[in-house]
Amino acid sequence: MTMRRALPLLAATLAMQLALILPGAALRPTPELPLLLLFLVLGGGVARLPVAAALTLLALQKLADLGMGAALGRPFNLAADLPLLDAAVRLLAGSLGAPAAFGAVFAAALAALGIAAALWWATGLWTRPASGRRGRIGLTAAIGLVLLPAMAPGFGNARYASQRAGLAAGTLAALRDFRAVAANDPMADRPGLLGAIDRDVLVIFVESYGRASFATPFYAETHLATLRRAEADLARAGLAMRSGFLASPTQGGQSWLAHATFASGLWIGDQPLYQAMLASGRLGLFHYAQRAGFRTAAVMPAITRPWPEAARMGFDRVLADADLGYRGPPFNWVTMPDQFTLAAADRLLRRQDGAPLFAQVVLISSHAPWVPVPRLIGWDQVGDGSAFAAMAAAGESPQAVWRDPASIRRHYRDAIDYALQTVTAYALRHADEAPLILVLGDHQAAQRIAPDGGRDVPMHVIGPAALVERSAAWGFVPGLIPGADSPAIPMDRMRDLILQGFAAPEPGPRERLAGHGRSSPTP
Repeated sequence: MTMRRALPLLAATLAMQLALILPGAALRPTPELPLLLLFLVLGGGVARLPVAAALTLLALQKLADLGMGAALGRPFNLAADLPLLDAAVRLLAGSLGAPAAFGAVFAAALAALGIAAALWWATGLWTRPASGRRGRIGLTAAIGLVLLPAMAPGFGNARYASQRAGLAAGTLAALRDFRAVAANDPMADRPGLLGAIDRDVLVIFVESYGRASFATPFYAETHLATLRRAEADLARAGLAMRSGFLASPTQGGQSWLAHATFASGLWIGDQPLYQAMLASGRLGLFHYAQRAGFRTAAVMPAITRPWPEAARMGFDRVLADADLGYRGPPFNWVTMPDQFTLAAADRLLRRQDGAPLFAQVVLISSHAPWVPVPRLIGWDQVGDGSAFAAMAAAGESPQAVWRDPASIRRHYRDAIDYALQTVTAYALRHADEAPLILVLGDHQAAQRIAPDGGRDVPMHVIGPAALVERSAAWGFVPGLIPGADSPAIPMDRMRDLILQGFAAPEPGPRERLAGHGRSSPTP
């Protein structure tokens, strides 16, 4: 075969080799390459479509793994993660603007089409009609012999494809098991759950707040100082505190999986399990709060679109972005600062007569892109949020911040610190008639930003001593700083620990009034 004919075949071989390279293997040849080339030569046009399709899917899966690994610290699961694409685009649009989101989608689609086209071209060169077949067989043998000394050991791509197929199949099997577990609720017939609580309860999630705030020196220097000051102020005001760590089902994003795991008592690590939980009729923490006679609510400033699944989560009322009355400008993706969210929860939910409140409040100022970072103002100045306008226009753009890893970490640190200052100031503000406040992180930030602490998140219990001390049985230590070596409680255990930990020996008056009669969620 002449060099003129060999060069296009060698270029096609390189294109296929790039698709076969395992992540992190640089340009090391893979043993599947000569086998694929031989299959193409001998199979002709019949072999072209399956080989091109398999290589395209393999390349796209690897690229998806790289993106998912950077964002969430895990591989891309075809059976679980396709529904996340819409959420990712909306996050990008909220952080960097609609043109950037459109550009990213267009670039991704163009890249996928480019990969498919390049591999279709490459496989086509190796499946030409019979003329020249002998030369291509000879070239295949030569390629194999030349590359043999440098080849990676074993058939790594075959293992990789098998593992990813197994991951998807395992997800589908886990769904079947999950439905059986969801239907078996050990709390269903127990009386007195939550009956010891005589006041409002607020479950406050702090976005991206993880063990890194205690384990990473760059963050701990700031966050521990804030927590120690708050601890002293709250103690002087007569409030008790205990803290520990939980293990979250996610990292870097998908906060709703953590919210659902905490409330349902089921480990919800991906979107199909989340959907299965919604369809299962499982009674969550807020359903049990309804049974115990509480008013239930969710304060969700990040919800800007219809959220029909909320009807199955046990909330009497949902306050989304448009319901909170914020009239200031957004902080890029973040619709409103945490201080306004908490003030709105007071205004719309807590200052009411009748049954006490049991609410989930999600704080989002510490959500990426972490710019601009708000600052606390006087609570009497919050108003309709217009007072935050100057802060929302200050600071660098997300594009500028995200060009520099050191700048990203600095803004993340400051955003978490603002959230901690805000939630502890809120607790201090209500010290005279203290609610029971459960403050916890939903997940750690992405691993490149928060590399220490795995998926662990802190949880703080703040309120009257008689109630807070019940969390000692969970292994929580006094104060706002968990023990450095404290083991993390799996987040799915918290529903039952809370229900039992705050139970009364007999049904409380609110539970008797409610008649145990709140209906189960409709599957």
